[in-house]
Amino acid sequence: MAQRHGLPKWMTEAELRGILDNPPPWLVQSRANRTGKRPVWVHLECAVCGYEEAARPKKWWPDFTYVVCGDHAPSDVPAVRPGCIRSEYDGVGTRFVGIADVEAPPVRP
Repeated sequence: MAQRHGLPKWMTEAELRGILDNPPPWLVQSRANRTGKRPVWVHLECAVCGYEEAARPKKWWPDFTYVVCGDHAPSDVPAVRPGCIRSEYDGVGTRFVGIADVEAPPVRP
């Protein structure tokens, strides 16, 4: 998990404390999934063609802005919202690509 999210092999106590005090979203979700409850099913619907399926969410899924079938052309996908940056996640459900648009960090002068 640490390697997937770019954490170094060795961290100082201060770096570890920073992550524990202000955990990234993937760590918050991972901790929430340790409840022992049965997995929750989510409804996925392609933003382009409307294809639907139910899937069990994976721990690494962020909050997607859209999900689209993997066979759609990039030009079919809704445009990135102004002031946002886009990340794409393959392997969502059986055929989807998850798209997460998040606010771009401010530009430093």
